[in-house]
Amino acid sequence: MQIVNDIKSVTYLKSRAADVLKQINETHRPMIITQNGEAKAVIQDPKSYEDMKNAISLLKLLSFAEEDIKNGDTYSEDDVFDAVEELLNE
Repeated sequence: MQIVNDIKSVTYLKSRAADVLKQINETHRPMIITQNGEAKAVIQDPKSYEDMKNAISLLKLLSFAEEDIKNGDTYSEDDVFDAVEELLNE
């Protein structure tokens, strides 16, 4: 993938918004929008955005789990299943 093809100016976006939306929805690649030669925004299709948010959420959960493991804040498998059984029997 060549990111150079996915960098467009705000002027390009203004004049070809429909083309931009078609491109990002077909390719699922984000487009970087520049203003005065500086990157100012990123546009991406809704599915890719949702996938990215979900991936970030999973990474956060893994980070919390790693921290718990480092701190010794863990439970044995038996303790977890016993707790689940207690909850189900209430």
